[in-house]
Amino acid sequence: MNDQKLKRRINFLSYYAIVSSLAFIAIILWMYKNTGAKENYDELYVKRLNIVDETGENLRMVISNESRQHSGIIHGEKLPKRERPSGIIFFNSFGDECGGLVYDGNEKDAGMVLSIDKFKEDQIMQLQYMENTQNHNRKYGLQLWDYPKENAFKERNNEFKKIGMLESASEKKQAYQKMKSDSLLMADRLFIGKGFNKDVGLFIKDKNGNPRIKIYVDDNDNPKIELLDTEGKIIK
Repeated sequence: MNDQKLKRRINFLSYYAIVSSLAFIAIILWMYKNTGAKENYDELYVKRLNIVDETGENLRMVISNESRQHSGIIHGEKLPKRERPSGIIFFNSFGDECGGLVYDGNEKDAGMVLSIDKFKEDQIMQLQYMENTQNHNRKYGLQLWDYPKENAFKERNNEFKKIGMLESASEKKQAYQKMKSDSLLMADRLFIGKGFNKDVGLFIKDKNGNPRIKIYVDDNDNPKIELLDTEGKIIK
């Protein structure tokens, strides 16, 4: 056998080995896909994990670090990129963000928040913890809000953008006041827990965000029950 024939046979065997290997890998992958085989891992390191529906296109949950965190989706529109802490963001069948669990802590402040969003709106309920880690001043408890006007997310965001373009503090204050009178701002309704002032108790506000009922124990262990008018004056 001359050198030329030997070379052709070697080349043929090389090609045959490569093609056979690729075919074998393809068969294994096909069997894995069609038999529903599952892999088990003891540990998994990822920067972001997207949980999707059966189509593989629509988000249901995002678990991410702070650098890759999802900015959120409201009314089917993705919100502009913004800073968000590490945690979990939930998405409903409509495709909108509907709540999440986020957390962080550093030499300045710390916190953890479990939020529940109103449908096609922002948060209306939170289990929250917030702390200034420098002076150890903290607040934690259950917080509730209301949105006086339905389906006002886009209108409210547009007004916030306009306010961001204003230069003077007085102009911004007037703009915020107008938003409040137009029922565009969320209203604080209830807090159960410990406040930054160290009062622990139940604090209820009316639909305009005015404190009306306080049942609490102050920092000096004095129990108090207060009923207030719309101006904040104690009635009883």
